[in-house]
Amino acid sequence: MPRPRTHDEALRGRLLDRAGELLSQEGAGALSLRRLATDAATSTTAVYSLFGGKPGLVRELYVEAFHRLGTRLRAVAATGDPAEDLVRLGVAYRASALADPHLYAVMFGGAIPGFDPDDAAVEHSRAALAPLLGVIETGVREGVFTDTDGTMAVGCWGIVHGLVSLELLGNLPPGLDVAAAYERALRANTAGWTRPTGT
Repeated sequence: MPRPRTHDEALRGRLLDRAGELLSQEGAGALSLRRLATDAATSTTAVYSLFGGKPGLVRELYVEAFHRLGTRLRAVAATGDPAEDLVRLGVAYRASALADPHLYAVMFGGAIPGFDPDDAAVEHSRAALAPLLGVIETGVREGVFTDTDGTMAVGCWGIVHGLVSLELLGNLPPGLDVAAAYERALRANTAGWTRPTGT
């Protein structure tokens, strides 16, 4: 009977999640392999076995963060209406950030000073946002969106990123129905890029 694998995907995921929590809650100085191993009830040998050391851990954390975001965006079913699909992608973006808030700063907040993703890691980050680009390209091709200079994707990303960042940092007004306000903002933004009917 083969021996059970102790350095498996479950442990990998646990270590990455804990690393993200340490970074988001206590800063980069708290991320040591010894503490990470202790917190995850494993050994530093296991961390080295899975990631090869701290630089490898940080890179995999970055890639995993974008992988989870991309998985949620790709799970949004197309409706045939690019404007509606764009709103749904925005909703999924927020859901991803709320599900893994400890990874959000890893992707966009500079949580890892000095980290410079390699080309392959950058490709992972771009692939995560491909559904957004795809919906916009479809909408432009079908005459739904008025984007003429390629700025629509940046504008839409800016809306969702800004609102989600404010929410995660606790900077939205108290008592606000965040989910409803967020969707209204997405729909207003989308309407601004949508060609009026009959033109």
